This record gives sequence, C-alpha cells and structure tokens, in this order.
Amino acid sequence: MPATPHGLPNLPNPRRFRLVREVDVTGMSGTGVVADGVLWPDRTATIRWRGDMPSTVNWGHIDHAMRVHGHGGLTRVEWLDPIEVVDDDSAQAWVEGSDY
Repeated sequence: MPATPHGLPNLPNPRRFRLVREVDVTGMSGTGVVADGVLWPDRTATIRWRGDMPSTVNWGHIDHAMRVHGHGGLTRVEWLDPIEVVDDDSAQAWVEGSDY
C-alpha cells in the first residue's frame, strides 16, 4: 500500500466523521454536531461546517484541523464508519498515525 505524505500507509477507503462540540468557546458555531467530514485514504481531511454560513475546508491531516478547531478537547471526532483493517500493519499504522 503506498505511503501518504506523512510516511504512513494509505487507508483502504475514505472514512466519514462528524465534529461534535461540547462547549462553544468562540460563540460562533454552537454546540452539538457542528461539522461533517471525510478522512481520505491519503489521510487528508475535508470538513464541511454547518450553520448559517457553511464552508468547506481541506486539511493536510485531520490532526491539523483538530489543533485549530478542537479547543483542547472541547470538540471531538465522532466516527461514522468503522476502521477497515487490511492487515495488522495497517491497523497499527492507523493507531500511530492519528490521535483521533
């Protein structure tokens, strides 16, 4: 399986997620489900923000998005699709490749 720009193996398929915010630190997006996203096989991520002024942002890695929007754990990733394991090496690489 080819490696991503981060040196990790690609995932077998895209994986959908939601961002769930427990506390709205900025007063802009509210609480609950605030965005929908896709983690792509090369581990880049696309996030579509909900609300009155929705926007779509592409990130080089989901961890980068969470550093900006995670607010120290007040926003969490809720996975909608299970991890698809191709082999033990890819499962271990997934665990090592992301905090989420």
